[in-house]
Amino acid sequence: MSWSFSQGQQMTMRECVKVALDNNLTVKRGVYNAESYRVSKLSAQGNFLPTLSLNASGSQSYGRNLNPVTYQYFQGITRTVNPSASGGLLLFNGFRNQYTYRQSKKNVAAADLDLEKTKNDVIITVVTNYTNVILNKELFENAKFQLNSSQQQLERIQKQVAAGALPKSNELTQEATVATNETNQITQENNYNLSLLQLKQSMQVPASTPLEIVVPDIAMEDMTISQTPEEIYDASTKTLPQVKSAMLKVEAAELAMKSARAAYLPRLSFTYAAASNYNSASDRAQYAIDPNAPKVMQTIGYVNSDPTQPVTTPVSVPIQVSDSYHVSNQLSDNIYKNIGLSLSIPIMNGFQTRTGVQQAIINQELANITVKETENSLRQSIETAYNNAYAAAKTYTAALKQVSANEEAFRMTQQRHQIGAATYIEYQVASNDLFSAKSSLARAKYNFILTKKILEFYQGKTIEY
Repeated sequence: MSWSFSQGQQMTMRECVKVALDNNLTVKRGVYNAESYRVSKLSAQGNFLPTLSLNASGSQSYGRNLNPVTYQYFQGITRTVNPSASGGLLLFNGFRNQYTYRQSKKNVAAADLDLEKTKNDVIITVVTNYTNVILNKELFENAKFQLNSSQQQLERIQKQVAAGALPKSNELTQEATVATNETNQITQENNYNLSLLQLKQSMQVPASTPLEIVVPDIAMEDMTISQTPEEIYDASTKTLPQVKSAMLKVEAAELAMKSARAAYLPRLSFTYAAASNYNSASDRAQYAIDPNAPKVMQTIGYVNSDPTQPVTTPVSVPIQVSDSYHVSNQLSDNIYKNIGLSLSIPIMNGFQTRTGVQQAIINQELANITVKETENSLRQSIETAYNNAYAAAKTYTAALKQVSANEEAFRMTQQRHQIGAATYIEYQVASNDLFSAKSSLARAKYNFILTKKILEFYQGKTIEY
């Protein structure tokens, strides 16, 4: 079900992830890829079943033709009908079908895991972009606060300059500060809009789509990560799909190699067939002997070749039972059946079997390399995320102290500046330091939260705020 966007409507991270999964073309491709492997599995199952085909042909001939029923030549127009059925059952081919079927099962399971991995990649991308939007929104709010504070300060200075309490240079300096803060606000607003655009792109919705996110109440969690990178990696290999998929592909490659080697072995099949025919040349009146009908005497010779002394014997007279030999009767009477065994022993086939085995061995080695690459990539991602989380935690702790100190310093400098005990430059430095510290605190906070969530995701936990 597609998501309906409306102006002013806010979306949670879970809803953004759902839209991304529904729209992502790579995910859709993965669905069809998995379905394709299921079709291949069904084909592999069908190899165990017997085959059967029905055929029929008909023709009309002119001139002198051989009657296949009587094997006599017939002059004229003849019509023929030849139905047949044939099939077979594979009895042995070196267990190739068994290997192929087991391989197809592995491929289906690997394709499902690949699809799950694709979805995980989409989820991590959306969560990362969603978090960046929250971060940049907070930085944007900080920049607006900084600008508003500098504008209020400019108004106070303008009043003091008008009253002659401060020189005109203070007003000009403050105007430059306001302009700097306006530029900083525009920069932070651009960063916020860019992160929002990246979130829309990861959701694969147009940039013109109205989108506002729900900013959750994110409390800073425990600043420690209880597991080591090695422990997280060990847990990830048991939960994440990419390693499992790579291992299944190795097993599938091994079965493919066994299937290729089975081509060296003989092939034994059971065959069966049935056929019949009809020929219009045989379509004439039919006669039969009635055993109950009286017999007639028929001359079979003469005594001493004397025609006056015939030798007779009683014979049965055929009785016409039908005026023609119909199609159904001929097809019923002319049925031919056959069963047999077919043995094929491969001797030479232009190195096709040998090259097939060699290619299967190469594919198996490539699958083993893919496993190593997948494990290395996962380990490196975990180590990088762990180091980022560790660094963000230290940065956050330092930034928290820095914000606390700068807030107090700014408060005192502001009071001193209002009574003329602190110069404008001192006030401005304290204000800039506070703004910079708050920005660093926000970045460290969200970097730590995001990297810790990703590390938990590697261990099979759901990312939620």
